[in-house]
Amino acid sequence: MGMLTEFKEFAMRGNVIDLAVGVVIGAAFGKIVTALVEKIIMPPLGLLIGKVDFSQLAWTLSPARLGPDGKEIPAVVIGYGDFINTLIQFVIVAFAIFLVVKAINRLSRKQDAAPAAPAEEVVLLREIRDSLKK
Repeated sequence: MGMLTEFKEFAMRGNVIDLAVGVVIGAAFGKIVTALVEKIIMPPLGLLIGKVDFSQLAWTLSPARLGPDGKEIPAVVIGYGDFINTLIQFVIVAFAIFLVVKAINRLSRKQDAAPAAPAEEVVLLREIRDSLKK
């Protein structure tokens, strides 16, 4: 079997296609969560804390200055505000995934709770037992 044929079989499996769909939807969901955090959640939170734009929060380790050749040396900063935004995005995504997994588990429990049909041998033995009782 050629490599191209093997690759075609691999790529056309249902799991690979499901994974690709999941990755695309996940990327789109990530953009939605980013917009939600940056544009909807953080502005009111910043207003409550004192009119702070979290993305602008940073510790300056070294201020910007001019070098000996006259070129500007940029400031060295730690942007912890962006980290806070990313942390909130992570919490939202993790919670959404938790809700999806919880819903899937609830559905699978309902399917597991349904009584399984007895095996064919059991049904035949029950019929024989019932006919012998008569």
